[in-house]
Amino acid sequence: MAGANFHETSKEGLLPKNSEYGLDASFCIEHDGFWRRLRNRINELCSNVKQGSIKAIEMGLKDPRKVIFAAKMGSALSLVSVLIFFKEPLSYIGTYSIWAILTVVVVFEFSIGATLNKGFNRALGTLSAAGLALGIAELSVMAGKYQEVVIVISIFIAGFLATYLKLYPAMKQYEYGFRVFLLTYCIVLVAGTSHFFQAAVSRLLLIGVGAGVCLLINVGLFPIWAGEDLHKLVVKNFKGVATSLEGCVNGYLQCLEYDRIPSKILLYQASDDPVYSGYRAAMESTSQEDSLLGFAVWEPPHGRYKMFNYPWSEYVKVSGALRHCAFMVMAMHSCILSEIQAVSDLRQVFCKEIQRVGIEGAKVIRHLGDKVEKMEKLSPRDLLEEVHEAAEDLQLLIDQKSYLLVHAENWVNAKQTKQFEDPEHLQELKDNEPKRSMAINSLSEANLNLRSAHTLKHLDTHNPNFMNISAAQLCSSGNVFNQMAWPSRLSILGDVIINEREVRTFESACSLSLATFTSLLIEFVARLQNLVNAFQELSEKAKFKEPVNAAGAEEAANF
Repeated sequence: MAGANFHETSKEGLLPKNSEYGLDASFCIEHDGFWRRLRNRINELCSNVKQGSIKAIEMGLKDPRKVIFAAKMGSALSLVSVLIFFKEPLSYIGTYSIWAILTVVVVFEFSIGATLNKGFNRALGTLSAAGLALGIAELSVMAGKYQEVVIVISIFIAGFLATYLKLYPAMKQYEYGFRVFLLTYCIVLVAGTSHFFQAAVSRLLLIGVGAGVCLLINVGLFPIWAGEDLHKLVVKNFKGVATSLEGCVNGYLQCLEYDRIPSKILLYQASDDPVYSGYRAAMESTSQEDSLLGFAVWEPPHGRYKMFNYPWSEYVKVSGALRHCAFMVMAMHSCILSEIQAVSDLRQVFCKEIQRVGIEGAKVIRHLGDKVEKMEKLSPRDLLEEVHEAAEDLQLLIDQKSYLLVHAENWVNAKQTKQFEDPEHLQELKDNEPKRSMAINSLSEANLNLRSAHTLKHLDTHNPNFMNISAAQLCSSGNVFNQMAWPSRLSILGDVIINEREVRTFESACSLSLATFTSLLIEFVARLQNLVNAFQELSEKAKFKEPVNAAGAEEAANF
């Protein structure tokens, strides 16, 4: 009993109760847990702030223009804020100086074109709203005791019409102007009967001051041009598509396989894959190009673009023609990502011609990109001559060795499904059946004769690896390929014979996958003419300079 009492006394001593503050051990544990969670949150917050600061610094180092833009914005706001201290000659300028500050905040944009666009919308909305509001104010004064009714009704009508018109697609570029119109109209009308004129004049004056400061600083200090950004974006797209084309061709000929396709590619999101990111950037730049185009048309002649009404829209058309070609590169990349693949040896039969087309096609894309960057016209020599010859050689080789892409012996036993038979043509098919059979037999015999001499002698039914040996395997010189991807129609495992229909489907799909890739590559070459035409139209309208003799000689050497 004494030992038990000592144990209970010791336990009570380790976990005491504080009668003075009403605290027990469980409260202390919860209290410690709260502070521990608080410390973890503070540490996590500090870590996020540190990482965010590092990324912000890296962003400034990567694009110093963003640092310059932030400094220009701060300078403009500081300069406009001086108006707050004005007392003369207009005493109410300091009171309404907030409008100049707001103008700087909303009008000052990254590029000069965007600033001019915003400034025009704000000026148009302010002037029209102020003039209309002053007229309505005079009418409301004439209405006497119905003044408030006239103001409320006019605000409703103005709000309805402005909101409805800005929803019209053609008016989308003036959406900000409609917002400024509504804001100015309402503020002027509700300013009071005795302050209509003062509110309108002060607002117009201060908005003009804010817009002037924006233009002075944005144009005078390290100007950033939207047209220049559009030009660089189009050049970047050319380089990306050329890189993707080379990567697709090289990867396909090297039998590049993805152990696991990245989920970002499957969801069409940004990925580090250079082949994927090259053509994706060109396809995803549509909205950015349209936005830059909308700002570039506002910019005055500058730098290399020394002409009024510069044809910025032609850059977007050239990029659209490039995007039309990039669709084929995307389809070729999907051949690499597909489940059904042609065997390596079959690809080697067409390797030289495929690689030549890929090299020449990428060379054309890069050459056009360089011409856009340098703003030079093409030389008189046909730019597409080499790539067209390469595509013709590839097509000729496919015609000569088309038997490698199909399994003619599988046609003999192919039967048409009854549900697809046309009763009106059954008799005609029966009449032509002997001729069709003779043609198919001749194709099958020719195909099998090419294979039997070098293939059947290698078959060994006692070989445990006989399952992996294809009856379509070619061992002759120049036609070497091993069908290892799918089971052979002659494969035997004990007494089990693989279904011949499935095997025929697999064999045909594997071979036709190569035909798909080559046809996409040839289609890419066919679409290059449209790209060249778009570039020539741009070079004429934008008055690109003529290629120098040295450049022409270099171009002739390369092509």
